Amino acid sequence: MTPELYNCRFLKAARCEPVDTTPIWIMRQAGRYLPEYMDVRNRVTFIELCKTPELAAEVTLTAQRVLNVDAAILFADLLPILEPMGLDLEYLKGEGPVIHNPIQSAAEVDRLKRLEDLSTLHFVFDTVKLVRENLPADIPLLGFAGAPFTLASYAIEGGGSRNYILTKQLMYRDPGAWHALMETLTASLIPYLRAQIDAGCQAVQVFDSWGGCLSPSDYREFVLPHTKAVIDGMPDDAPVINFLTGNPALLPLQSEAGGQIVGVDWRIDMADARKQLGPDRAIQGNLDPVSLMANLDTLKARAKAVINGAGPRGHIFNLGHGVFPEVPPDNVKALVEIVHEFGAAK
Repeated sequence: MTPELYNCRFLKAARCEPVDTTPIWIMRQAGRYLPEYMDVRNRVTFIELCKTPELAAEVTLTAQRVLNVDAAILFADLLPILEPMGLDLEYLKGEGPVIHNPIQSAAEVDRLKRLEDLSTLHFVFDTVKLVRENLPADIPLLGFAGAPFTLASYAIEGGGSRNYILTKQLMYRDPGAWHALMETLTASLIPYLRAQIDAGCQAVQVFDSWGGCLSPSDYREFVLPHTKAVIDGMPDDAPVINFLTGNPALLPLQSEAGGQIVGVDWRIDMADARKQLGPDRAIQGNLDPVSLMANLDTLKARAKAVINGAGPRGHIFNLGHGVFPEVPPDNVKALVEIVHEFGAAK
């Protein structure tokens, strides 16, 4: 790693070292709220954009430059890793991702194959290389993947879900089959994320977007060992952001699962999250994304409250989830300026 990257704001904050101001990046920072993104997106389908490295790199780089954020996040999607594992994935207009052959019983768990040939996902690694070649020398690139539970839920439910009934049924009725499924996903995620790092990412985020549907006891039994195995499988010099949304009661277990950086959503007060994690663990978050639709004074007050709650070191500012398409892009740019201003004064 170059000295410029090692000493960038993001990685210094990840190591809980002093920084000149609070670093910020934004989940879904290359998204439908940005006109520059829509200029590209209107020419291709979503999955075509994901699988065309030149275009995916363009929207990744443009978002970082336009917003002046302290990290770029790879433009990709959580689910294409499931295709070479044997699932028939399609993105339907207006409906999002659909898996046409979901795992519907314990007997079908063995149908999910361990990812053996990383070249089937070459478009992800090609995008990483293009972005890293063109990013400013002091701006890190973040890779990512879905956490084992979130990917398992997609594989079982066949798409989005409100209650995760099919997923929990498999967990409760056949724990052995459940753990076999999670072990297959874990064994696939480790080389996938490591390949992103090898291609040029400085850190990775593990998204457990659906983990909040679980009770603490279920998370501990059915999820924690697998998420921990993924995080433990990463190289020491590439920080992992362990992000989970939807259930503040899981924070102690999320912390136990690992990650140099713990990502939290807006459902927990930042000061409470900091108290639980302690002063020597980096934390990421946690502005409610709808705050970006408030007036400027309200946005300033809410951002400042997050910064103050996080304490003097080890904070990476982010939203508690992705930017909504309805958000005015100028409000996102204003948030970056606000965080840099308040972060320098804390």
